[in-house]
Amino acid sequence: MDPNALLDRLILEWPLLEWIKTIGLAAVVALALVGVRKVASIHFGRLADRTANRLDDVVVALIRGARTFFLALVALAIAATVLDAPASSYGVVWRLFFLALLLQLGLWGNDIIGVAGQWYVRKEEGEEGDPSRITAARAFGLVARLLLWSILLILTLDNFGVDITALVAGLGIGGIAVALAVQNVLQDILAYISILVDQPFVIGDFLNVGEMSGTVEHVGIKSTRLRSLSGEQLVFSNQDLLSSRIRNFKRMFERRILFQVGVIYGTPAEQLEAIPGMMREAIEAQDEVRFDRAHFKSMDNYALTFEGVYYVLLPEYAAYMDRQQAINMVLYRRFGEEGIEFAFPTQTLHVETFPGSE
Repeated sequence: MDPNALLDRLILEWPLLEWIKTIGLAAVVALALVGVRKVASIHFGRLADRTANRLDDVVVALIRGARTFFLALVALAIAATVLDAPASSYGVVWRLFFLALLLQLGLWGNDIIGVAGQWYVRKEEGEEGDPSRITAARAFGLVARLLLWSILLILTLDNFGVDITALVAGLGIGGIAVALAVQNVLQDILAYISILVDQPFVIGDFLNVGEMSGTVEHVGIKSTRLRSLSGEQLVFSNQDLLSSRIRNFKRMFERRILFQVGVIYGTPAEQLEAIPGMMREAIEAQDEVRFDRAHFKSMDNYALTFEGVYYVLLPEYAAYMDRQQAINMVLYRRFGEEGIEFAFPTQTLHVETFPGSE
């Protein structure tokens, strides 16, 4: 075949020779753009390391996030414009460039969302912030990515001539059938959104759900995982979890404690009158405790019952048990010193002798 004829062969209404020139020029421009990216990345990276301004970090992320395929298609579009490509060839190059631009925008947006999320998480963790904000930030990052890529997908389809209106209508009809088929999954996803927005609990909270208890380890789109006190992992679907009665002990600011003490019948009235004061002294001797009341409550079958109420100003269960143990020890010693006996289940048998029974 004649080389000249081969070079004059038309491809998309443009000779092969012109395509070779275009690709050669595009290669040179692409190498130049890659070099500019590298130099700019080093320069702005050093500048960002010396400043606390977050804008510098965003610029560095955008520069470093410029993918090579995008720079190559930018170079091809520049070369086609410089060499005055015909409309049919330029239209193909432009569509490829536009597709690369949308993909690059999506990657840039994804990088920016990731960087912003990392900043926020580091800030909250460094300042011992609210775990609910960290959980919400990560979830909103996921939602932002889904929204971003959905918009870019619609723009891509529209650019390639797909009727978006008809597509949306078709998806609406098909979506009803799909929604019915995956109803349980959708309920869990909606429950996940509810958890993020309403935040009845966050990672690190200790929950009581029915007969099971544990610390929240992970909140996912489909399920939430808890670590029980005995060590095993408890997995709840989000819908089931929100349908249950949840007791969140992590958000308990203080714990109300009611306890009772019983003494035997026959205890002198003077000692009975002194017992509420002893209970109050034993409670007020503890730190992080607020006394409420102490009373002679009732006369039960085998005990004279006294009732005390106080508040532990700490949410931890171990803190409550430490203080209750100390109160019990104080009362045990005081009762021993005063000669007061604790009651225990007893029965008294009265035996009578009838006349003439002997």
